[in-house]
Amino acid sequence: MQHDLKGKAAIVTGAGTGIGAATAMLLAQRGANVAVNYSKSEADARKVAEAVRKAGAQAIVVQADVAKDEDCRKLAAAARDAFGRIDILINNAGTTKFAKHEDLDALSAEDFTNIYAVNVVGPFQMIRACRDALKESNGAVVNVSSIAGVAGVGSSIAYAASKGALNTMTLSLARALAPEIRVNAVCPGYVATEWFSRRFGDEAARSIAADVSRNNPLKSVATAEEIAHAVAFLAGPESRQITGETLLIDSGMHLAAMGGARR
Repeated sequence: MQHDLKGKAAIVTGAGTGIGAATAMLLAQRGANVAVNYSKSEADARKVAEAVRKAGAQAIVVQADVAKDEDCRKLAAAARDAFGRIDILINNAGTTKFAKHEDLDALSAEDFTNIYAVNVVGPFQMIRACRDALKESNGAVVNVSSIAGVAGVGSSIAYAASKGALNTMTLSLARALAPEIRVNAVCPGYVATEWFSRRFGDEAARSIAADVSRNNPLKSVATAEEIAHAVAFLAGPESRQITGETLLIDSGMHLAAMGGARR
């Protein structure tokens, strides 16, 4: 598959760190030019862009908040101006607020609105902004969702609800945009990225990873690179017969969450 995306152009939102960064670099290794989007972490995004260039692809860095429609249109226009086309859109940007599910007072209507603005409205606006270019290229969209949206788990009820909405929207848009554009989603479980270390500290991040590993059927946790391979599969030509799919990549965690067999 090396360089099977040569000449293609991709946008990866939230590409400065984690799954977004890993996906941008993998797409570049396969030959795609990449628009590296960030909202706040410019230094991280520029490091990713440099890695893209070292892989032999072109890169641009674009600041945009996907919750704002004008920023989505700016990002799409920048990619098309730089590369002449858009073949792949990876909706990876996301946000959350940590709140225990049983504490209903921990979330406000504003919290829901802010989380939905990035996690649901943002991908919709990005797809709309890229629609014409993606139609021209018979392109692919991959929404980075979460097992939270399938099993009702995760950092907060608002986050889980937003990812459930994203999964449903994936189905709606797969129907609406066929046959020219394919729309799929991946639903990672816990992913061992630097985000957890930055938020909770290294020791706490290791403890969380160990706990997740003990409590899922495969006794493991995914890396950002492993999720990126699944994203790239759904974005690439080998999945040209797949649309409207929601791929769970969670070491089987959903089986335990839904009362499945344990050992």
